[in-house]
This record gives sequence, C-alpha cells and structure tokens, in this order.
Amino acid sequence: METTDVLETLTQIFRKVLKRDNIVLTVDSTAHDVPGWDSLTNMVLISQIEKTFSIHFTFREIVKLKNVGDLCGAIAGKLK
Repeated sequence: METTDVLETLTQIFRKVLKRDNIVLTVDSTAHDVPGWDSLTNMVLISQIEKTFSIHFTFREIVKLKNVGDLCGAIAGKLK
C-alpha cells in the first residue's frame, strides 16, 4: 500500500473519529495541527486505525510516532 493510499484512509478515519469533515492530513501533520487530536482521541484513533488496517501497535511503537508520516510508515511496514 502506497503512502498516499494510507494517508487518504487515515484522513477518513480522522474525519470520522474527530467529527470534522474539513480535516486535511499531510505527512508532516502532528496533533498540534489537528483540532481535537489530543491524548484521549489519540487512543480512539489508534484503535480505529488498527481495526481498519487489521494491524496492532505496541505501546512502544505508538510513543515513537511523531507525525502522520511516521504513522503512515508504521502502517505500511505492518502491511508488508
């Protein structure tokens, strides 16, 4: 799966979870860039991402993620 495909799917997940249709994610997006993305919603987002892609992240993997690009890379790595 290409990064652009993962990014498009993530955008849809973020829009659904955060209930904001105007969210536009880039690989450089962080929680500071997305209204409503805080520590609590982060866990909901991770859960939904895991369900959507049929993958699982460890706590250690989650805390290493610094931006959406890192998240895309982690997802792509698990899908290989």
